[in-house]
Amino acid sequence: MNCFKNYSKLALFAVVAFMAFTSCNDKPAAEAPKANSAALENLKIRYIDEDSIMANYNLAKDINEAMLRRQNQFDAAQKQRGNEISKFGNAMQQKYQNNQYLTEEAFNADQAKLQKMQADAENYLASLQQSIQNELNQSQIQLLDSVDNFMKDYAKKKGFDMVLRKSATLFIDEKYDVTKEVVEGLNKRYNKVGGKTAPAPAKAPEAAPAKPAAGTTATGLSTEKPATPGKVDLKK
Repeated sequence: MNCFKNYSKLALFAVVAFMAFTSCNDKPAAEAPKANSAALENLKIRYIDEDSIMANYNLAKDINEAMLRRQNQFDAAQKQRGNEISKFGNAMQQKYQNNQYLTEEAFNADQAKLQKMQADAENYLASLQQSIQNELNQSQIQLLDSVDNFMKDYAKKKGFDMVLRKSATLFIDEKYDVTKEVVEGLNKRYNKVGGKTAPAPAKAPEAAPAKPAAGTTATGLSTEKPATPGKVDLKK
C-alpha cells in the first residue's frame, strides 16, 4: 500500500513537472509573434523615386549633357566620313562613265583608295563608339556610387531602418516619400565640391586600317550609332 502511495506521488510529481516544463517552453513561442510584430511596427521605412532623382540631380544632368555632346560628335564624324566617301565614289563613277580612266591600273588604284577610305572610316567610327560607351559606363558607376554613398549617410543620420526604391514596391504611402529631400541633399553636396561636369573627351585616335574586303563600296559605311547616352539606370 505504501508502495502504491509512493508510486502515486512520483507519478503526480512527474505530471506536474512535465506541465511546468511544457508551459515554460510554450511561453517564448507565444510571445515571439508579439515581439516580432512590435519590431515591425517600429521600423522606420522611407522610399525614393529614382526617376525623379535622375531628372533633378545636377550630377546626372551634367553627365547626360556630356554624353549628348559625345553622341553629337559621333554623328558629325559619321556624316563627314560618309560625305567624303560618297564624294570620291561619285567622282569615280563620273570618270568611268566619261571614259577618263586611260588604263585599268588607274581605275584599280582609285578603287583601292575608295576601299581604304571606307575601311579607315569604319575603324575610326568603331573606335569612337567604343570610347563613348566606356565613358558612359564610367559615368554610370560614378553616378550610382554618388547616390549610394549619400543614401547610406542620409539614412543613418535620419535613423531610418531602410530606404526603398519606389519601383521595388507594390504599394507604399506617399507620406514616406523623401525624394525631394534627397535631391536637395545630393545637389547641396555636389555644389559644395564644385559641381564639376564630366571632362571634355579627347579626340579618338585614328584606328589602324583593316584589310578592305573585295568589292566594298561607299554604301557599306556603317551607320550604327553608339548606345543612346543620358539614360543612366539607378535600378541596377
